Amino acid sequence: MPLALAPAHIQQYLSRPMSPATRATYHASIRAFCAWMQRTGVRPDNPADQTPRPRRPKSRPRPVEDAQLIAMLEAANRRRTRTYILLGALAGLRVHEIAKVRGEDIDPYTHVLTVVGKGGRVGQIPLHEMLVEEARRYPSNGYWFPAYQKQTGAAHVGPHAVSAAISGAMRRAGIAGKPHQLRHYYGTALVRAGVHMRIVQELMRHATPATTAIYTEVDFAQLRDGIALLWAPRERIAA
Repeated sequence: MPLALAPAHIQQYLSRPMSPATRATYHASIRAFCAWMQRTGVRPDNPADQTPRPRRPKSRPRPVEDAQLIAMLEAANRRRTRTYILLGALAGLRVHEIAKVRGEDIDPYTHVLTVVGKGGRVGQIPLHEMLVEEARRYPSNGYWFPAYQKQTGAAHVGPHAVSAAISGAMRRAGIAGKPHQLRHYYGTALVRAGVHMRIVQELMRHATPATTAIYTEVDFAQLRDGIALLWAPRERIAA
């Protein structure tokens, strides 16, 4: 019962086997619920405030590599699965965004894709030439990926189906990973190509550069190139 919830109950619940990131997420959810109860007068206190906040581990980028992406595309057993993969890797779409792509979302003249993402945030992404070519295989009106017949009442395929299809291609390609790593690939490939971080942030539709940094891996060659730029006027200094 919410009214009987005590700090000890919260700590006991969070002591179960789980990853540090999951523990931090659960604690944040409990804390928000308790704050709502206090704010609305359901109870006068917030028991979560009396518990230690689990530290959320710093996330690191987990992009697939180019060879892995090629292997995934070769392992795709359906046309739509191949398109799912390309939308994730070359447009940075999340699985729920891939599921609801419509022909109307793409401007036929500018080849710009309009995406409604998290929190209703609207973004526009210029399509990669491979996706422009892919779009010619799909209708210019209506959902690209209509629901399978057994999914009654749904207009388009669900995000879990998209995730399962991509995961299946990864498994057949011998890759241990998750579909969201295609979005990590998107951000990392842009950075490695020399695209300014501010532009990458816009393309990934992130509210802050800090979030973009989680998705973009910097390799050692880029670190070496950066160091080389420190002493660009070294000839004058040596003189």
